Amino acid sequence: MKLTKVSPESGQDQAKSGISRRSFLSASGVAAGGLAASQLLAPGMMQKAHAASKSNMPVETKRTICTHCSVGCGIYAEVQEGVWTGQEPAFDHPFNRGAHCAKGASVREHGHGERRLKYPMKLVGGKWQKVSWDEAMDEITSKMMKIREESGPDSVYWLGSAKYNNEQAYLFRKFAALWGTNNVDHQARICHSTTVAGVANTWGYGAMTNSFNDMHNSKAMILIGSNPAEAHPVAMQHILHAKERNKAKVIVVDPRFTRTAAKSTEYVRIRPGTDVPFIHGLLWHIFENKWEDASFIEQRVYGMDEVREEVKKFTPAEVENITGVSEEQMRRVAQTLAEHKPGTIVWCMGGTQHTIGNNNTRAYCILQLALGNMGVAGGGANIFRGHDNVQGATDFCVLSHSLPGYYGLSAGAWKHWSRVWDLDYEWVKGRFDNRKAFEGTAEKPKFPMNSAGIPVSRWIDGVLEDKGNIAQEDNLRAMVFWGHAPNSQTRGLEQKKAMDKLDMMVIIDPYPTVSAVLPDRKDGVYLLPATTQFETYGSVTASNRSLQWRDKVIEPLFESLPDHTIMYKLAKKFGFENELCKNIKVNGEEPLIEDITREFNKGMWTIGYTGQSPERMKAHQQNWHTFDFTSLKAEGGPADGDFYGMPWPCWGTAEQKHPGTPLLYDNSKPVAEGGLTFRARFGVERDGVSLLAKGSHNAGSEIKDGHPEFSAKLLQQLGWWDDLTAAEKSAAEGKNWKTDLSGGIQRVAIKHGCAPFGNAKARAVVWTFPDKVPVHREPLYTTRRDLVEKYPTYEDRKSHYRLPTLYKSIQSKDFSQQFPVILTSGRLVEYEGGGDETRSNPWLAELQQEMFAEIHPGDANDAGIRDGQDMWVETPEGAKIKVKALITRRVDRGVAFLPFHFGGVLEGKDLRSKYPEGADPYVLGESANTAMTYGYDSVTQMQESKVSLCRILPA
Repeated sequence: MKLTKVSPESGQDQAKSGISRRSFLSASGVAAGGLAASQLLAPGMMQKAHAASKSNMPVETKRTICTHCSVGCGIYAEVQEGVWTGQEPAFDHPFNRGAHCAKGASVREHGHGERRLKYPMKLVGGKWQKVSWDEAMDEITSKMMKIREESGPDSVYWLGSAKYNNEQAYLFRKFAALWGTNNVDHQARICHSTTVAGVANTWGYGAMTNSFNDMHNSKAMILIGSNPAEAHPVAMQHILHAKERNKAKVIVVDPRFTRTAAKSTEYVRIRPGTDVPFIHGLLWHIFENKWEDASFIEQRVYGMDEVREEVKKFTPAEVENITGVSEEQMRRVAQTLAEHKPGTIVWCMGGTQHTIGNNNTRAYCILQLALGNMGVAGGGANIFRGHDNVQGATDFCVLSHSLPGYYGLSAGAWKHWSRVWDLDYEWVKGRFDNRKAFEGTAEKPKFPMNSAGIPVSRWIDGVLEDKGNIAQEDNLRAMVFWGHAPNSQTRGLEQKKAMDKLDMMVIIDPYPTVSAVLPDRKDGVYLLPATTQFETYGSVTASNRSLQWRDKVIEPLFESLPDHTIMYKLAKKFGFENELCKNIKVNGEEPLIEDITREFNKGMWTIGYTGQSPERMKAHQQNWHTFDFTSLKAEGGPADGDFYGMPWPCWGTAEQKHPGTPLLYDNSKPVAEGGLTFRARFGVERDGVSLLAKGSHNAGSEIKDGHPEFSAKLLQQLGWWDDLTAAEKSAAEGKNWKTDLSGGIQRVAIKHGCAPFGNAKARAVVWTFPDKVPVHREPLYTTRRDLVEKYPTYEDRKSHYRLPTLYKSIQSKDFSQQFPVILTSGRLVEYEGGGDETRSNPWLAELQQEMFAEIHPGDANDAGIRDGQDMWVETPEGAKIKVKALITRRVDRGVAFLPFHFGGVLEGKDLRSKYPEGADPYVLGESANTAMTYGYDSVTQMQESKVSLCRILPA
């Protein structure tokens, strides 16, 4: 939203022309002589803040990582007498090299945090009341145990966070397992779950394949549903580096002309929700003109012929009809990608948050496979993640469908982790309510321990749905919101209804969040103050899979506690603290971070979180300057030869000193030096056709062709068994590369030049998904009723992730006449996620003061709306939000855009009075997701928040 500077004496109508800095601060409750003087008028980022009385105490410099997006920018924090007094962007850090975005430049504010939650509180008679930690813990745990006894462990939902560090994320998933439930999840479900599923099921791992820095090598970049200029500004600098120095072509595909599009060499506007037809349209030109990499496809790709058959349907005329993109532009983009290689593709939530999000992400992968852009510098799928540790929290599977490391929920997975935890498997099994199987068949029943829990996107329905329709013993009765913004979820009005129905809500966060004010409850809500990541330490995983170590900058503020300390306190009350920390030292009530790291090092063999010991990560942290800015490889120094952060997989044990894998699937290098093949994850053949690579292998491999994953049996068949030590043989017998806790199988495979997970073809066909080849399906709420018959959605599903899921029954109703405008959403540079933290930061709050909707001049004129005027956005499920109108041609006619960072206002009603005193964010606004409607991905239950319908009216 643009701001107009207004003089306090001007007398202009502030509602029409913006508000002044002074009146904004006044309206937000900031006294001119208090916070404004002490913080808002403090020196800028590049200068030290000076205390009122000068201290002669030394200044200590701490190395930490920004807590906002997943680029992972380095920060030097200057601390004097325990106070964070200064901040510098790390000029020698290999990711940001002295750069910061607005959010990164203001992180020191979290070390002061006047709007933070300061002590435990509970809601009594509709008023917030301060309580002690002991009182809060006693009441919370006694109520939870009562619910557990009455309704089983699945009736309590543990909603975790992408703001945990790796150690906390791992401990939280373990905690949920020991409580006895898979009803555990976090933000990744609603941001990149469709990426993880689609990408992992294409070539083996569901993560970014290359890195921000590697984009320096790209000659073409296509960004679809991604706006890094606002969402990942430092990543944008790497993109511009390639554009300016490498003359790379930058193609931006988006329904909205974004700030990223303004820097493109080609902007392509598509209708929201038409990613698959757009990609198939590119492939049509690539195949028609024989621009594909035939040799790469033959050696390393399975199923491309089936894709060709689907692509034939998407002629230029059909693509233009569906997407709105002309044949001329489609051919030009396809030719640009074909002639400027290596090229990379970048996507974010614009591509993932759809009912067919998994189809979108697989289509993106197929484009790269057709062009032969995988496994090469400057190529790959550069998937930009959102929160600072959403990659790590995903890898440690703070998710309802898997144990850490993507091991799944099978009996074998539970037995593996029980061995790592040094716990009896039967005891762990006994923690679950396994008296009755709610899923599976009579021959193969699936008990709760082995069935995916309710995802965060659907917890609302876990509360509101009829108990008979839920595949568990009872409805959800208690919710733990731990580092989660509820306004980041769709169906806001139903979410409020679910919150009101719960027996209890527990909110654990540095800030109260919208969870504290959305329901109309009078009691049964607890607020527990957690620290920020600057008040603890540990590792965090950037988007490119690099692990970085953070120092603790300051001691916990107020009465806040680190997340892992709170986990231990809860476990102690529940009686399983000894099992939670059996091999983890506990200082007072704080588990030792380094011991948690060493424990996950013992078990995360699948994705190679085993070689990054605390000692190695700390050595990388202290030697940022030794890593090359493009390759990320250390040149000399203590980490010589390592790639920065040892991007996973970092095979074997830390003693084996694998350097990490900077580019996934790059077979030009030996595995021991960071090379890799495609993973043999899907068997060795299908319908008599081999799924293994053909005549393609890693440099240095003794097996010159495709091969399956390694196991004890395969080592014996190859005659390599005796390469194991006696101790390794004992541990590896009957095991495979994922379950051998000694690491011996991985060590021997790599010794012979092979990837432990095999050497297979990527698959363009996923026969286990609802659509084995990506197809287009119209959104549930669509203006193009003429396309519904040809491109229908799915049939309704009786049970998926324990709940019924609607598709056809919604799409069959025509809402397009009453709601003729497509509604989509996205990010702003000033705020992050649900915005509770960033809207509580005065430096950022001053920059972006109003919630707004971008609407096209034609739509505004039809509705009689003027720029800056209040307007209503109403959607088909009965919700409405009151926002400012920003009239702009950034959006096409018939499309409206909402930023999703706001909260604290509901359908025109200001909720500021419901926050604990002094803990309300400076800026409140309507949540975009109050208006966003029903819709969930067919594989992961990702929410649909990029395509709905609305009507706009003057307020």
